[in-house]
Amino acid sequence: MRTTTRTRTTLAAVGAALALGVAAAPAQAAPADKPQVLASFTQTSASSQNAWLAANRNQSAWAAYEFDWSTDLCTQAPDNPFGFPFNTACARHDFGYRNYKAAGSFDANKSRIDSAFYEDMKRVCTGYTGEKNTACNSTAWTYYQAVKIFG
Repeated sequence: MRTTTRTRTTLAAVGAALALGVAAAPAQAAPADKPQVLASFTQTSASSQNAWLAANRNQSAWAAYEFDWSTDLCTQAPDNPFGFPFNTACARHDFGYRNYKAAGSFDANKSRIDSAFYEDMKRVCTGYTGEKNTACNSTAWTYYQAVKIFG
């Protein structure tokens, strides 16, 4: 079979049209309940923290929601100041900040995300007694004030 210039041009045009059609197909939208799920993962309660921890361990199950799970932990502050393991609290805080910024509703949720961060750190502090507990809570308060002011 002999291919003419006209046939090749037609085939190229059809191929280009198909490629554009595929590229122009709408992306799969995140589930409609994404705002509610995001809110459930960023509350101050221990149950919210536990739900986020479970989801964070199984991120692939939440892929349709297109959450940003990235974290730099406690940014430029120590993740485990004085041996207090605040890294998980920092990771959940990053999750809230990144996802609410992407949703365009950060300002309306910042205070709650910061409060959840503080509550997460205070839960860490319950594992200590005496002076160690006091030092942990003081450090948690300092971290909370820093994100409240500079976050």
